[in-house]
Amino acid sequence: MPDVHLTGQLICRSAEEDALVREHLPHHIALTRAEPGCLSFAVVPSAAPWAWDVAERFADEASFRAHQARVAASEWGVATAGIERRYTVRGLSRAGLDPAE
Repeated sequence: MPDVHLTGQLICRSAEEDALVREHLPHHIALTRAEPGCLSFAVVPSAAPWAWDVAERFADEASFRAHQARVAASEWGVATAGIERRYTVRGLSRAGLDPAE
């Protein structure tokens, strides 16, 4: 079973959205890196203002989907739900390619 890679950007529309990311990101990173199957997880400021580069890798589809489910109900997920995501995911089966991270 192949690992799952997500890459892309989180695009804030304002300084307020960017501040939300900065406030909630450290806890989100810590929780994600502690998840079973998380091989790597990075969210770092992009060269573009208010944009964040995202790169994550999970051991398999099950661990990636478990991560997605946890995130949807998390403080991070609620606080950043309105922020645009531009992601590409490799390694998922055809059923469900909608990461809401």
